[in-house]
Amino acid sequence: MATNASLDLDIQDGAGDSYIINNNSYVSAKEVYGGYRCADRGLLLPFISEYTWPEEVRALLYLVGLLYCFLGVAIIADIFMGSIEKITSKTRKVYLTSEKEDEPEVIEVRIWSDAVANLTLMALGSSAPEILLSIIEVIGNGFNSGELGPGTIVGSAAFNLFVISAVCVISIPEGETRRIKDIKVFAVTAVFSIVAYLWLLIMLVSVSVNEVEVWEAVVTFLLFPSLVILAWLAEKNFCGVPNKTDTSKQIELGNFQPADKFLKERQYFRDGRLDRDGLVAFIKEVKNYPGLTDEDAAVLAASKLVESQSHSRMWYRVGAVRSMTGGRKTQPQLSYKLKERSKDRMKTLIMLEDGTNQVYSAMNEHPEAPTVGEVPKVMPHKNAIIDFHAATAAVMENIGKFPVAICRSGKLDSRVSIRVETIDGTATEGQDYIPINEVITFESGETEKIIEVEIINDNQWEPDEEFFLKLSLLVDSEKRKGVQLGRISIMEITILNDDEPGMVMFQKRGFLVKESIGNAVIPVVRKNGADGEITVKWRTIDKSAVSGRDFEGGEGILIFKHTEIEQNIEIPIIDDMTPEKDEHFEIELYNPEGGAKLGQISRTAVTITNDDDFNNVLSNMMMMTNANLDALQVHHDTYVSQIKDALNVNGGDIENATGMDYVLHFLTFGWKIIFSLVPPPSILGGWLCFFVSLGAIGVLTAIIGDLASIFGCLVGLEDSVTAITFVALGTSLPDTFASKTAAVQEKFADNAVGNVTGSNSVNVFLGLGLPWLIASIYHAVKGTPFVVKAGSLGFSVGLFTGLCVVTIGLLMCRRVFGVFGKAELGGPTIPKYISGFAMICLWLIYVLCASFQAYGHFGKVK
Repeated sequence: MATNASLDLDIQDGAGDSYIINNNSYVSAKEVYGGYRCADRGLLLPFISEYTWPEEVRALLYLVGLLYCFLGVAIIADIFMGSIEKITSKTRKVYLTSEKEDEPEVIEVRIWSDAVANLTLMALGSSAPEILLSIIEVIGNGFNSGELGPGTIVGSAAFNLFVISAVCVISIPEGETRRIKDIKVFAVTAVFSIVAYLWLLIMLVSVSVNEVEVWEAVVTFLLFPSLVILAWLAEKNFCGVPNKTDTSKQIELGNFQPADKFLKERQYFRDGRLDRDGLVAFIKEVKNYPGLTDEDAAVLAASKLVESQSHSRMWYRVGAVRSMTGGRKTQPQLSYKLKERSKDRMKTLIMLEDGTNQVYSAMNEHPEAPTVGEVPKVMPHKNAIIDFHAATAAVMENIGKFPVAICRSGKLDSRVSIRVETIDGTATEGQDYIPINEVITFESGETEKIIEVEIINDNQWEPDEEFFLKLSLLVDSEKRKGVQLGRISIMEITILNDDEPGMVMFQKRGFLVKESIGNAVIPVVRKNGADGEITVKWRTIDKSAVSGRDFEGGEGILIFKHTEIEQNIEIPIIDDMTPEKDEHFEIELYNPEGGAKLGQISRTAVTITNDDDFNNVLSNMMMMTNANLDALQVHHDTYVSQIKDALNVNGGDIENATGMDYVLHFLTFGWKIIFSLVPPPSILGGWLCFFVSLGAIGVLTAIIGDLASIFGCLVGLEDSVTAITFVALGTSLPDTFASKTAAVQEKFADNAVGNVTGSNSVNVFLGLGLPWLIASIYHAVKGTPFVVKAGSLGFSVGLFTGLCVVTIGLLMCRRVFGVFGKAELGGPTIPKYISGFAMICLWLIYVLCASFQAYGHFGKVK
């Protein structure tokens, strides 16, 4: 070894902890940081001289910084996993014979095996922060082992296995179960997860105590490809009997109720591909739900397509991260209209000839009448609906007082009040009629109230005049609850000069309606008098349009009360979504009673036409569906869309953004802008994004390591305790939300808990095997041993291994025994919660025992 003399070094002591070597002054780290506690613990930090600040302030700042960096690493990991999704989603076309000789059937098959993808790139995507933290710590410590990286690996594995499994077991809806489908793959990963930590324990305390030799690191690292190969063989079923479980993957979208309940029961899009026949069949089914537009149908079609596609654990993790950061969701966000279909929504599709629309149009267009806006929409399933019995009435000038019926429908179990008042038209209050402004109260169960309207008779001739009765809600907010105006909240009253019952007839001899109208509304008018109550029967007559195939025909009775001059016949039109010629049917009026007679037009023809060229409509639907699918992609194709998503809350879907989305978007806005500059996955097949994101995760992980180490030091925590608590929770939280979502929405438990054991194995093989391999080779070249003290790590690994066996055994018991529902997740309520509670207790036992040992309460492990 070279000596100071042989090197010709002149070393002298300087002031304090400084040294003078060959007349050059050098200052020790202790002298630089002035004795401030925890000032020299970081690899990159501190950036500024914050170590001079009060320790309480420093601890708070480092905690906030640590939490904020966890959000940052979650966002860049989202982009990183988007690149992995792009890489692993590559497919190849397979041509099969079909019934059509000149058109072979083409299916697309993924190039990447599910097992290989889950245990390689996808495992790296979910575990990248823990793995890189371990690598950076070893390199930053001069190729010496630290406690933070290995502690995070084991702590994260414990949280994943105990806590995530418990959450998934408990979160399954009552009465439902989820079983692991690829049990052979799970068996391989479960065995390897136990072997990995047993091997780690043997290395530390048995083979070469407190030292890792090169061959041990090589074996640790080579266990990774061994795991991948065996899992692939199990997936391909190279040994054993074939799986009896259906291999189709399908999400159960439980949040579409009730309008889209049918989506769960039928398969429209095979293998998640959009095709013409599947879209036509789907839209036919959607059209059975009145009130849904083409845009709504396109959203539901995109939702169904997403449902029919197979999804990886990565897809759920990306969705969880975006939910945590107020980003664009990967799952369909349905509006309230699509979730809660009102029974009376069909009324908004009526024709322009509807009497209520005429009254509203008349008031809006009349120069002297107030503007009342659009016809109100009603929700009878929530509120009491108050409206007039008819939209129009006609009375004689000399009638004096006449009754007007106000009707109540919807909810009838409460006491509600409404205000009724008159509004001038061409008739003027005080001259032509007595004004009304009063409150009407309906008692519980009461469905009708009668008010009297008084007409002023004079001796001067004047043309027919009209005024309006208007219903409105009370000003008191408490009295407005549970009551809503119906569609006929404005009634037009015309003052006439005759007193005859009149004639009933159709307005026109023919009506033209579109096939997608929902209900054809055919007005029947009463002319030449409106005195007394009359009735008239009606019936449909099949022509080229046939009842039951093109429309829902039948017969009925129209009732005109005293002074009412118009009623409507509603005929449901069936939209079969097939190109066909125009068809028609007829409606006939007959047998009037009450003194009325039939007018000249007692029969009318209703012609059903196609809305547009069928192919154009279908092409438009396919374009809208594809647009909705593009919005649900995990990755971005261009910088523009990537930056747009970063700038806007919920990825620009403002309509479905919640208040929490805005808060989370504000908190993570800086990270989103910075990471939007990462190349999108569409470039070079996703590989450029993969490596750039991996580098960004590495830098951020190094900062997280410094923040965690300094924070732990300031609050008096050992690095091993900080690793299994703060760091492990921060890196595993997105996986928790992802697994919970997969558990609830998928038919099987593979993406929820099946991949946990594989991920835990990969953490050891890559997170410890790779950095230890690098460090052991470095020390072998230097001729020094690579020291890895068993200490807290050995105790933590041994404890986790024992508890791991208990947890996996519990999951297998749940699969076998009927008391648990014979499934890993869900089942009967009490056993389900007992299982979840037991797993949580195992995690608490692990954390407490590992922490007590780190502080010497169980004795120091050498």
